[in-house]
Amino acid sequence: MGRLVFFFQEALRALKRNGAPSLAAIVTTVVTVVLLGMLIPIFQTAQGKSEEVRDQLNVQYQLYDDATKAEIAKLRGELEAIPHVAEVTFISKAAALATLKGELKDDSIVEELHTNPLPNSFEVKADDAANLPSIRTAVYPNGTNGEPISSIIVKPFDRQQSSDRIEQVTSALKIVLTVITALLILASLMLVGNTIRLSIYTRRREVEVMRLVGATRWFIRWPFMIEGVVVGFVGGLLAILILWLGKITVVDPLSSSISVLSAQNNSTLGFPALVAILFAASIVVSTIGSGVTLRRFLKV
Repeated sequence: MGRLVFFFQEALRALKRNGAPSLAAIVTTVVTVVLLGMLIPIFQTAQGKSEEVRDQLNVQYQLYDDATKAEIAKLRGELEAIPHVAEVTFISKAAALATLKGELKDDSIVEELHTNPLPNSFEVKADDAANLPSIRTAVYPNGTNGEPISSIIVKPFDRQQSSDRIEQVTSALKIVLTVITALLILASLMLVGNTIRLSIYTRRREVEVMRLVGATRWFIRWPFMIEGVVVGFVGGLLAILILWLGKITVVDPLSSSISVLSAQNNSTLGFPALVAILFAASIVVSTIGSGVTLRRFLKV
């Protein structure tokens, strides 16, 4: 117990004596943790919005008005049997008209119609948006200019181009955000490690002298590792305070009016869990950085 108190005293003394490198390490930790704390929710929100858009992608097939219930039921079974089809929904003329009324700001245009011009249709959703082309091919084996699998199909709704574009954009967004997150994490580790290395380098003579007089490696290493814990603790605490202030002053007030900000409330990683992960990561990275960096100075 006495040795542990000695290590803590030595660590605190070294932090006070080397104020500039210690302050630089704390500031670096704060900046990197804040950046990660901002990027991770952005990544989760973008991921959630991307998946939401992908889930809404579908292909619809217009049916002839004179199609019988038996023919419609048979076609439903054929569509459900196609690989990668997750859901098949029949949309009647009345349901399509009701949807149109709900989407229009002025439904008086619809009220003036004497007949319902909208067709019956089947909406087909895939288990993954990437499988929509294979479903289209299964319904139209010879292409959209050929014959479909059922004679009651008039034509597909022309959404293939927009579906393909959304699929490309969401896939590219996922890749870009993943790369940015990986680069930021790598840069954070390198930045914190270099700052801690600078702090240790200023005291390399002290380490060499202690090693020459017979101090064990762990006796020398413990104060530095405790310094890393203190730097990570203080830096993480300040960063979490900044993130919390930003959440209650900016994100929460605007989340009711901006859907992208409100999506962070439904993310799989809540704010308390994010705080715990960032706080633990700041301490672990600083501690490991201190211990690993010190190895080169212990080789005397």
